[in-house]
Amino acid sequence: MKAVILAGGLGTRLQPYTTFLPKPMLPLGEKPILEHLIEWTQKNGIKSVVLCVSYLRKTIEDYFEDGKRFGVDIEYAVSNKPLATAGQLKTAEEFIDDTFVCMYGDSIFDFNLRNMIKQHKQKKSFVTMNLYEYKTHLPYGVIETTKTGKVVAWNEKPEIKANVNTGCYVMEPEIMGLIPKNIPYGMDDVIRKAMAKNKLVSSVVSKKGFLDIGNKTTYRKANQEYLQKLGKI
Repeated sequence: MKAVILAGGLGTRLQPYTTFLPKPMLPLGEKPILEHLIEWTQKNGIKSVVLCVSYLRKTIEDYFEDGKRFGVDIEYAVSNKPLATAGQLKTAEEFIDDTFVCMYGDSIFDFNLRNMIKQHKQKKSFVTMNLYEYKTHLPYGVIETTKTGKVVAWNEKPEIKANVNTGCYVMEPEIMGLIPKNIPYGMDDVIRKAMAKNKLVSSVVSKKGFLDIGNKTTYRKANQEYLQKLGKI
């Protein structure tokens, strides 16, 4: 099985950090984010990786080369312009002929990927999405009312929970047929298209094992959490 890692984004929300480094090459501890991802992939039994690269791609290619130094086989799918998530994935089509894992290159994962793959195959899913149970407190008092406007409850700064997309999927190769070539196309669009065609889209929910590194705030938080984790080893 192969893992496709989407590592071609511009990292606009992380400027100026990403002026000279692509986002997946930003350091987390002593290694780039992308190296952590490749190690996690390998730990879960996947030894073949396709990196979808574009922005400052030479930095990635020079560091990882063919992957031998990291115990994996690395191939590169190259685009010369931003293509959004599913558009990037489409560039890896020639490398994919079987069930594969797809993940975004700006997150850190630490859940059981083997179990996710096993569930995907047992259910004969078209796509299996990893979801994360996200919790947050609303900064306001939430007021419940009846249709006539009568106030019946006051919940002060309640906690709300939702299952959010982490950007890690197990997919069947036929997904490529739903993605247009060489134009920006979002993963949300292709998943909606799959559901509209009555393809089975399943999910597994994790309560831990996900760090998002989408902007400066989450990048700083990820570094703090990583250092705390190192302190517990």
